[in-house]
Amino acid sequence: MKPTAFKAEPFALPFDPATTALVMIDMQRDFVEPGGFGEALGNDVNFVRSAIGPCQKVLAAARTAGIMVIHTREGHRADLTDCPPAKLTRGGKTFIGEPGPMGRILVRGEKGHDIIPELYPIAGEPVIDKPGKGAFYQTDLQLVLQNGNIKTLIVCGVTTEVCVTTTVREANDRGFECIVPQDCVGSYFPEFQKYALEMIKAQGAIFGWVSDARSIVDALAA
Repeated sequence: MKPTAFKAEPFALPFDPATTALVMIDMQRDFVEPGGFGEALGNDVNFVRSAIGPCQKVLAAARTAGIMVIHTREGHRADLTDCPPAKLTRGGKTFIGEPGPMGRILVRGEKGHDIIPELYPIAGEPVIDKPGKGAFYQTDLQLVLQNGNIKTLIVCGVTTEVCVTTTVREANDRGFECIVPQDCVGSYFPEFQKYALEMIKAQGAIFGWVSDARSIVDALAA
C-alpha cells in the first residue's frame, strides 16, 4: 500500500487513517458568534469566524474518510465549583457565569456554550467538556484516544494561541503527533496566530506540524 502523508511544514507527516482523529477545539457560540464571550471581551469575532469554512471542509472530509471525530467545549458547572477563583476574576469587562445574550457566559447547558450549527457534532462523535484551556486537563480525552488506538491528531478550532496550542502541547507530551491546518484555527489577534503557528513547527516540528485545509482534505481523500 502506498504510504499516506499530509503535506505540511517543516516536512510531510506520514499517517494511518485508522489511527488518526480530528479534534475540533471549542468552536462554540461564546467564542465565534456576535454576542458571545469573545466579543464581550472587546474582540472582533470575524478573525476567528474565518476558520469556520475551512473547518467545515476538513470535518466533511474526516467524516467521509471514516476517521474518529472529537469535539471539545470549554465551560463550567452551573454552580462554578469547577472554575478556579483566579479564572473567575479574569476578563475585564465580562466574567464567567454572568448573564449574556446567549445565557450565562461559559456555563454548560447554556446556548452560548454549545457548538456552532455549522460544525455541530453528529451521532457517534464524542464531545469533551473541559474546564480548562487544554483538552486533556480533567477530561477523559486521553482514554477516548487510547481506546481508539489513535496516534495522530488533526487539531482545529479556537483560539490558536490558547486552547489549540495548549492542547497540542499536552498531546505532544503524551506521545501523539499533531498537525494543525493553519486556516482551520483562529485568533482574535493576527500576530498571535502567526507566532503560535511558528512555535508549533519550529525546531523540526517540536510540538507538531502546520498544514492547511486543502492539504488535509486531499490526504484524507487519497
